[in-house]
Amino acid sequence: MRYALYYWPSIQGRGEFVRLALEDADADYEDAARTNAGMDRMMAMMKGEGVKRPPFAPPFLKAGKLVIAQVANILFYLGPRLKLAPRDENSRMWLNALQLTVTDLVKEVHDTHHPVSTGKYYEDQKPEAKKYAEGFLKDRVPKYLGYFEKIIAKSGGPFVLGRKVTYVDLSLFQVVEGMRYAFPKAMKRIEKKVPGVVGVHDRVALRPGIKKYLASKRRIAFNEDGIFRHYPELDN
Repeated sequence: MRYALYYWPSIQGRGEFVRLALEDADADYEDAARTNAGMDRMMAMMKGEGVKRPPFAPPFLKAGKLVIAQVANILFYLGPRLKLAPRDENSRMWLNALQLTVTDLVKEVHDTHHPVSTGKYYEDQKPEAKKYAEGFLKDRVPKYLGYFEKIIAKSGGPFVLGRKVTYVDLSLFQVVEGMRYAFPKAMKRIEKKVPGVVGVHDRVALRPGIKKYLASKRRIAFNEDGIFRHYPELDN
């Protein structure tokens, strides 16, 4: 199967969670919007041109005749096919629930710089952003990462399902990477209480496909247009 991933070509964003799975598995795929006329194709599909069930927004994945939208949905489909999820239904549903929890966390990360409206610039909501980020770093991040810490411990580790890596572990890698970029000061404090999560990050970073990807030009650098943004005044 050759896959086509559609996502904005200049940011990691939510598409990165899918890219990591494809790269780890050395899957045959194209980052479609980064190819010639790729953005035109992506926008046309979102308008319903040539697609019976158009996606609301990227990322979405084209796999043969299927067009699959939403990160957790895409990874639910790809997981068994890329050997990043067991095939039994109970495990698949459990991983999907964990991935949806990552989705919730990512939404809250985004809201640290856009707490009022996504239609306004960060500069138009800086006081609200500072207040939101303070509570996010103090309460919400420890709660989310603490939850995953418990899941890893209950599995026997070193990953969320035990000994075998899954796409959720790749997503936790991205969460730690993104949080280190956006909130380096706060993460130094937070990481001390979640060694299991940090351990997942470190093991994923050493996987051959991920290591190769991180050193390639395919890995877009973090920037202040994506979900994880570094504004020093928010890092406390």
